[in-house]
Amino acid sequence: MEYVTAVPPPRTDAAAPVRSGRRSLAVALLCGALGAAVALLATRQRWAEGTATVAGGAFPLTAKGSDVTGVPAALAIVGLAALVAVFAVRGAGRLVVAGLLALSGAGIVAAALRAASDSSALDEKAAQASGDTSATVAALSHTGWPYVAAAGGLLILLAGLLALRYGSRWPAMSGRYERGADRPRRTARPVDPERPEEIWKALDRGEDPTGA
Repeated sequence: MEYVTAVPPPRTDAAAPVRSGRRSLAVALLCGALGAAVALLATRQRWAEGTATVAGGAFPLTAKGSDVTGVPAALAIVGLAALVAVFAVRGAGRLVVAGLLALSGAGIVAAALRAASDSSALDEKAAQASGDTSATVAALSHTGWPYVAAAGGLLILLAGLLALRYGSRWPAMSGRYERGADRPRRTARPVDPERPEEIWKALDRGEDPTGA
């Protein structure tokens, strides 16, 4: 007589979405947080330098990223807030926040690349230093920090795209509380009215000692 042993179906297919969701969550968190930090750091660095003619001599001028444009720093903060908010909402709300996260990263990239060759901030400083409103900066040069800010924006953009693609598989902050609310309430155990200690214990458990 032959015995046939039932072999359970492999769990690989069922577990694959869970694993991909966890991996995408970790990557999105890393990219979003790192991208925001990089963009904020880059805006505090020197983006451009040049000289202005003052009293017949060359006066050195420098401009930080925040002097050239405030868009990357502002969008980095928005992106960081959106990254946190992704876990506070579900469904359509999560898609909206994920889209905002992606747009923040794209905006940082566009603003940083546009400012990489901008001279308006130094022209303004040259006019102030020389006292001539028509004065412009001379010997203008730019650093690589605008491109570092753009790289930070790309990381935030990637986090947003991951949230749009895999966000439906990610947990939400309120999930634990919702599961607790969905649990059926335990039936109150009968309490002997002649034993006050049982009444107090029932009250501590959140039960109605009267059985109503």
